[in-house]
Amino acid sequence: MLDFASTLNGWIWSPFLVYLCLGTGLYFSVRSRFVQLRLFKEMLRLMFQKKADNSGVSSFQALSMTLAGRVGTGNIAGVATAICFGGPGALFWMWVVAFLGASSAFVESTLGQIYKEKIHGEWTGGPAFYIEKAGHNKFFAWLFALSNLAAAGFLCLGVQSNSIALAAEHSFGLNPAITAALVTSLLCFILFGGLKRIANFTTLVVPFMAQVYIVVALIVVFYNVDRIPEVFRMIFSSAFSLDSTFGGIAGMAVSWGVKRGIYSNEAGEGTGPHASSAASVSHPAKQGLVQAFSVYIDTWFVCTATGLMILLSGCYNVVAPSGATLYEGMKGITAGPVYTQMAVDTVMPGFGAPFITLALFFFAFTTILASSTSTASSTSPGCCMSCASRARLPWHTER
Repeated sequence: MLDFASTLNGWIWSPFLVYLCLGTGLYFSVRSRFVQLRLFKEMLRLMFQKKADNSGVSSFQALSMTLAGRVGTGNIAGVATAICFGGPGALFWMWVVAFLGASSAFVESTLGQIYKEKIHGEWTGGPAFYIEKAGHNKFFAWLFALSNLAAAGFLCLGVQSNSIALAAEHSFGLNPAITAALVTSLLCFILFGGLKRIANFTTLVVPFMAQVYIVVALIVVFYNVDRIPEVFRMIFSSAFSLDSTFGGIAGMAVSWGVKRGIYSNEAGEGTGPHASSAASVSHPAKQGLVQAFSVYIDTWFVCTATGLMILLSGCYNVVAPSGATLYEGMKGITAGPVYTQMAVDTVMPGFGAPFITLALFFFAFTTILASSTSTASSTSPGCCMSCASRARLPWHTER
């Protein structure tokens, strides 16, 4: 199974797909006249706009639900992995893919608003809706619905819940079975409360967890303020093969930066339009702009916070494709959350492990929550089960 997964991963994340993702983001950026930069101030203003009517959720609630899915283990473990196998330059390419991906997020979320429908009194939409309506291709609508259902209903849940269990066991010695019971109980409590409870929970938790994480990151950054120029020089030089140590893996920096960036912010994957379609706004482009900003929050803020903590503290390793170690700041430690834990410990000894464990829990749990809405109810915005309803799959039933 491991060999099969590795082979499949090699096919999917081929160099062709990496550059296709960059090219798509660049295409949408040019066609929209770089809307992600031109209307940046408007994004901030629209985040807190009032609902256009009493149906659906507000723009900020939709943003919070989207961020619940975007901000996950990739923001901690994923960044560490990118640095380990792509060098410091991988962080630069994560920034690039976030900038270009913001235009993709704008387009897909705007389309979600244009082609949404009211089902059982709730606004519901997503890629399967506009693939069928705008693209006039029901086959690909079915294909997307099935693929997204499998990803959100099985694959994503397993990755995120496993991260919570491993972190809890490592830091607190908690049995994975107990962790599973706690996570499942809390998840059911929130999901059974319906859309309003999900929206209220994410609106409260997501901004809080992101702010606390960034505050801790700022403490680590300011503690190492004298190394900031050196680290940024290292990031840019290794991204363009100008660094004698990491220049030989510049290609891997691009590859890992793009892969980890897309895995983290999900721009263009088709997950963002589900939640954004539920928002009640006066114009579709308004929610598109709000969702474009969510990509910046995920990558430019949260991922950058992780990357700077790791690089400034020196708590990381860099491994070349050949297996040779180019930099070893954590002898015998493989890439993962422990890089971030040790980075925090350099400033606040003993605080790193429990803090990162709690951060992983909140990041992963909210991602599980966002993914679970895809399978828990046909009326949940942000759910790919709504895509199944649009494709009229045989097992779709009314809740």
